[in-house]
Amino acid sequence: MAKITLNPLVKFIQGKVGDVVFKRQGDGVILTRRPVSKKRPSPAQLAQREKFKQATLYGRLVSADPARKAVYFQQSEARQRPMFSLMIKDFMNAPVVEYVDVAKYRGAVGDEIVVLADDDFGVVAVTVTISNSEGTVLTEGAAVETPVGSRRWVYVAETAVTPPVVVRVRAVDRPGNVGEKMVNGEW
Repeated sequence: MAKITLNPLVKFIQGKVGDVVFKRQGDGVILTRRPVSKKRPSPAQLAQREKFKQATLYGRLVSADPARKAVYFQQSEARQRPMFSLMIKDFMNAPVVEYVDVAKYRGAVGDEIVVLADDDFGVVAVTVTISNSEGTVLTEGAAVETPVGSRRWVYVAETAVTPPVVVRVRAVDRPGNVGEKMVNGEW
């Protein structure tokens, strides 16, 4: 593999110029030919391209908002990664509800449901919805991260319900992606 020392004017170039693609890797730049495919993209590929376009738009909107941009800037500095790529990654990855603990929930006011939810840039909201077996919503409300930064969210019941119930937990991240988990609550 040949190594080329680029003129300082083009040292930081990246992207496509004609049929040549400049890619940044570490401290260097890799030159490749533009990939050419004669295959038509599949519906899944088209959907992924559309999602990436939306992620790019999200990155541009966040970049224009200093308050929202600050979160990604801090992570960019800490992880030594480009800020815009972190915005794209956050948009592309939904949060995950890893665990829902209904052991202390008996349907009484004040009972707790504990949720463990995670995302690559943090979950901003967790909602707990309690429905009967027919799907009618009996009560719902926000959980609170306790302690802050722990990924542990606690919902405290404000309405008494009778079993059997279905507990649905929804976690939301900064771009608005949603992760869900449902568990049955019987006591």
